[in-house]
Amino acid sequence: MKHSLYNAVGGHSTLMKVHKIFYDKVYAHHWLKQFFEGHNQAAIEARQTLFMAEKMGGPEYIGKPLKQAHENMYITEELATLRHQLLTEALQEARIDNALSERWLRIDSAFMQQTIKPSMAAFYKNYKFTYKPRIIIPKPAEI
Repeated sequence: MKHSLYNAVGGHSTLMKVHKIFYDKVYAHHWLKQFFEGHNQAAIEARQTLFMAEKMGGPEYIGKPLKQAHENMYITEELATLRHQLLTEALQEARIDNALSERWLRIDSAFMQQTIKPSMAAFYKNYKFTYKPRIIIPKPAEI
């Protein structure tokens, strides 16, 4: 068996378990859930599982590249940090070993950096596609 993070954490079933816990948190969060309105949670969980599986040394991911999937979303550093916190909680709740969780979070963080927009001005300047509406969700007052 190939030695990889994918295999070390328990493969596909473990990734699905963690992503179910994680997206339950995301879909319940006042701010983050707004980015997913109209999107089936189970489908999002499955895509995230396939994406991360490849990044952890598992089967090849066949889907939209990360930047393309998030290019129309105004994702700030604050949103990425919040997302990271929820993923950390999900890994803990799924009882993933701390050393493996740290590796998982490093991989996830590296890819999330590709989705962060440095400013609203940069987001508007660099967004090229007019057929997809821009998704800009202001921070709710209660957060």
